[in-house]
Order: sequence, then structure tokens, then C-alpha cells
Amino acid sequence: MTQHHDGTPGADNPDAALASDAPQPSDSDSDVAPGEAGAEPDTAATDEEAASDADPAPESIDELRAERDALRDTLQRVQADFINFRKRSATQSAADIDRATGRIVEALLPVLDAAEAAYIRHPDEVGPLLNSMLAELRRHGLEPLDLDGAPFDPEVAEAVAHESGEGDDVVVAEVLRSGYRWKGTTLRPAMVRTKG
Repeated sequence: MTQHHDGTPGADNPDAALASDAPQPSDSDSDVAPGEAGAEPDTAATDEEAASDADPAPESIDELRAERDALRDTLQRVQADFINFRKRSATQSAADIDRATGRIVEALLPVLDAAEAAYIRHPDEVGPLLNSMLAELRRHGLEPLDLDGAPFDPEVAEAVAHESGEGDDVVVAEVLRSGYRWKGTTLRPAMVRTKG
């Protein structure tokens, strides 16, 4: 080893001094393949991928919006159809119940007629029973038609007899068999005698 006048080794060869001061790569660093840990990333490819993920093409945004709007319209239509179906079902169910109970009440009308006939002969004995039965049926929607002395209406009464009277108006002179209305609809017209 040569000694220079200043006593530092390798002063005669400046390249050797620089080479000895520079860090030397290890064997593990030289074996790293591109793309593995410790390798320099391909920044150009990464920037292109990030740009394509961040800014999708305008056509795809419009397509997504159109698809979203179509799905929203379909959902609103299905929801409206379901609401209408529920309303129709509830209305149909209520109408079916009214018809069924109306048939039961109509089947009871001969019993009411018999009770009224018995009431005429035995008012004290039959009166409480008849009133109790009518009150319960009224509570559920049955209304007896009160037509005595009222103008004759063929919608709610059948005239089985007629007598002449003063005036041009035809009125109900006598109710021969009671008529009933069930929830606003005539269940059975009254049988009446008219005059006019």
C-alpha cells in the first residue's frame, strides 16, 4: 500500500478512494426483479390506471344514470300497483263480508215478520224480544223502512192495493209487511197499500 505525503491510503488513485467511499450493493438487492418488493414501481402504468378508475368515460356515466332512472320508475310502478292491489283487496273483502251478512239478515226476515205478527196479538210478551232483536240488527246495519204516510216510492215499496183519495199525490196508506234497508241498500221493499 502506497503512502502519500499526507499519510492517507490510496491518495495516489482518486478513483479508488471514491469507489471505497460509495456504498456497495448487496447480493440481495441485485436479485430483486422488477415489480417485486423493493423494485421501482412503474409510475406511468400506475398513473394511467388511477386516471381510468377516477374518471370513467362520460358514456358510461350516462348509461348508469339511465339505468338508475329506469330502475326507479320500475320500483315506483311496482309500489303503486301493490298499494292499488291492497286497496282493491280490502274493498273486495269488505263487500264480500257485507254480502254474506246481508244474506244472513235476509234469511232472518221471515223470523222478524213472525215476531211482528206475534207482537200485534201479544205486545207485552213479544215486544221486549222484538225490540231486542231489532236493536241488535240495527247495530250491524239493518234499518226498518218507515213509510207510513210517506210518498210512494217504488224503489222501497211494492203497492199491492190502491184506493182513491183526495189529491194527485200517491202516498202509502198502510204498511202490510215491513221493508228493510241493509247498509244503505234496500234489502227488501215494503209491501204497502196506497191511496191517491
